[in-house]
Amino acid sequence: MKQETAIELKHVEKYYEMGHNVVKALDGVNAKINKGDFIAILGPSGSGKSTMMNMIGALDLPTKGYILLDGKNISHYEESELAQLRGRKIGFVFQTFNLIPTLTVAENIALPMVFQRIGKEEKEARVDKILRDVRLTHRRDHLSTELSGGERQRVAIGRALANEPEIILADEPTGNLDSKTGSEIMKLFVELNKKGKTIILVTHDLNLKKYASKVLKIRDGRLEERRKK
Repeated sequence: MKQETAIELKHVEKYYEMGHNVVKALDGVNAKINKGDFIAILGPSGSGKSTMMNMIGALDLPTKGYILLDGKNISHYEESELAQLRGRKIGFVFQTFNLIPTLTVAENIALPMVFQRIGKEEKEARVDKILRDVRLTHRRDHLSTELSGGERQRVAIGRALANEPEIILADEPTGNLDSKTGSEIMKLFVELNKKGKTIILVTHDLNLKKYASKVLKIRDGRLEERRKK
């Protein structure tokens, strides 16, 4: 059975002006991510993996080349269009959690639904389900400052699931966690992948590639290797 393509990068180049110099962060990158994939993008600091993440997540646009999301070329979208696209299609998980400390666990998870104008009943039903999925029902009314690092990351994953996106984009999600807690977080991503979510993991940690079904290695702005486990 032919797999459907979720995201495709075609001949993508990205330049940044640094004073009088022009730095090429991505150099002719071609990549295809299918729906249901679990992709690990590996590379050292400065390799271009963060720039590639920004392209995949519609956080930035290429200098040259094309980005296709569900077959639509988004390379020339306005920022307002990209913001709507991100809100519906992509959930983001970051190394630093990015939770709002004055909100409870449930309120942090519900926040993206506010921007998508989800009704109260549906919002509450989604929050209840997400709390079960990330195993935090017992922490529902706690503030993020009262949680462990692993619990905070699970809240962040819950927030990423709020608008029922097809794609979860995780940037160094275990970077602030000990190895045991990091393994628990990765197993949660595996569970989400088995439920049909497309997972894209960006990391410099080679130990995390064992969780992925496909590995992309990037160095000096170029994809060096495409390997399937």
